[in-house]
Parts: sequence; structure tokens; C-alpha cells
Amino acid sequence: MRTVTIADVARHAGVAVSTVSYVLSGKRAISATTRQRVLDSVRTLGYHPNAGARALASKRAKVIALVLPLRAGMNLPVLMQFATSVVTTARQYDHDVLLMTADEGPDGLRRVAASALVDGLLLMDVEIHDPRVPLLRELAEPSVLIGFPADPEGLTCVDLDFAKAGALCADHLAELGHRQIALLGAPRVVYERGTGFAERTMAGFTEAAVRHGLDADARPCEESFDEVHGAVKLLLDERPGLSGLVVHNEAAAGHVLGALRMLGRRVPEDVSVVAICPDDVAERASPALTSVLIPAEDVGHQAVRLLMAKLDGHAVPQSTLLEPRLTTRGSTR
Repeated sequence: MRTVTIADVARHAGVAVSTVSYVLSGKRAISATTRQRVLDSVRTLGYHPNAGARALASKRAKVIALVLPLRAGMNLPVLMQFATSVVTTARQYDHDVLLMTADEGPDGLRRVAASALVDGLLLMDVEIHDPRVPLLRELAEPSVLIGFPADPEGLTCVDLDFAKAGALCADHLAELGHRQIALLGAPRVVYERGTGFAERTMAGFTEAAVRHGLDADARPCEESFDEVHGAVKLLLDERPGLSGLVVHNEAAAGHVLGALRMLGRRVPEDVSVVAICPDDVAERASPALTSVLIPAEDVGHQAVRLLMAKLDGHAVPQSTLLEPRLTTRGSTR
């Protein structure tokens, strides 16, 4: 079967080949009537512009790289929410997404940038002292970080304000009258890497607890039921008066509720529980968890929007922090 060419589309629509090219690239204003005639011919003939030709004509690859943290301690379903949002939004800008793993580090970024395969880069799992940051400041390709290093100067970063999210959880428990509270955070390996979102959540929680004069504890938490049960039991043994618990570990949230039940603590009658997690995780729990939403869809959308603006030469803000939102459900009183 013969491949349909741009010349075939031009003949079918009764226009010049250059007019078809302008309609498809958007580089020149074409009348609405002519544009519609060309698009009708494209659909009728089943024409698919060659990606390589498009890239040469526009000097763009029409691809962005998403550096995804497929590493220990990261919750895969939540990562997929971010990735889905990035892919969906990128398609709205006529771009595809190349997935890279974060463990390639600066060498992986340098390799993909040198290949001219991508127009720009989105990076997740940003560390406080991220070794990729110096390279990002040097690359010709624009980049956006989903997360914040210690020094964001010269970078473009977007994320939930995790420090405020941690503080909001402590504020909520303080307002309910709880005086002894604790945070069960991400797995230990996440803190050992100095991952920004985990560090900032713990710092925000601790600062708010001090501000309210609360007796507070904050520690890592692993993901398996046995490990979670052990962590909760140790916490209750050390702090018998504990009545408020914040969980910043999506994989552990349901296990925390189960462990509390096994240890004879009712939720929320004996212990109020707040989670920082996607709404679907909070709503599936029993009881449904009071939670601060991780807005993966919004963050992914904003990251792509910022990257596309940079590709078009527009100025963008250095820092974009999404305001945390707490939804009260059945796990706190």
C-alpha cells in the first residue's frame, strides 16, 4: 500500500504543498476555510507527517524527557500519576515523552542532551544536594524540576509546598486538642538520599509542632506490614500518650490503620490519623483518612506548561509552589 504524501494532501485539498505545510506547522496564518479543507484532506487520506521531517523543519524533536525515580522507597502508583499527567499534557503541546531512570545521574542527562533526541527535560526525585543541578545550569536544553534542591538559583522548580503540608497536618491535630503527636515518614533510604519532599515535610511538621508547644516525634517508616507494625508498636511503647499520627508514606498508610487495630487502638477514638497522599488512597482506607492531597496531576501539568513556555522563549517563575489542601474525613477527631 502506497504511503500518502504531503503532495497527495495538497492535490486533494486543491492547495499548494507549502500551504499544507503551513497548516500542519502553524508557522503562518492560513484562512479558516483553507485550513479546514486541508485538515479534512489529511483525515480523509490518512496522512501522517513524518516525525523526522517535522523535527528538521521546526528544529525541534517534539519529544521531552521525563527522568523518573524508579528507586527504592518511591511509591510506584503515585509516580505513575505524575507520569500520566506529564504524558497527557505533553500531547496537548504535540510532544511525546521519553522516560529515563533517575539512577543514570548527570551522565544520563548529558548523553540524552547531546543526542538531540529531546527538546527539554523534566526531572523528579530531586535531592536537597542534587548532583544533577550543576549540569542543568550548563545545558542548552531547558529543564524543569519537580521538586526543589537547596539552591534553586537559575533553575525552574515546581512542586507541592511539602513544608506547608507537614505543618498543616500538625496544625490540624493541634486544633483538635492533641498534645502528643508523631510523623511516620518515607522509608529510611529516601532520607539517606536527602530527597527534598521528604526532608521538607518532616521539617514543616516539626516546626509547626514546636510552634504549638506539642510533644512531637518524627521518624522514617518502611512499607511492609510487619515493618509498619513494628514501627507503630515501638512508637506507642515509647509514647503511651500519643493521640495524633501523621503518615507521609502512601504504601504504609493502610498498614498503619491495621497495626493500630491490632495494638488495641481505635481510629479516631484513641488515635487520630492524618495522611499526606493522593485522594484515592485516603478514600479507600477504613476509616477514610483525613489527608493532605498530593496533587500529582496538577504538578505534572504545571511542569510541562513551564517547560513549553521556556521552549518558546518566554520568561517563567523560578519557583512554583502549590498550596496544600487538607480534607477532613473519618480518621480524625
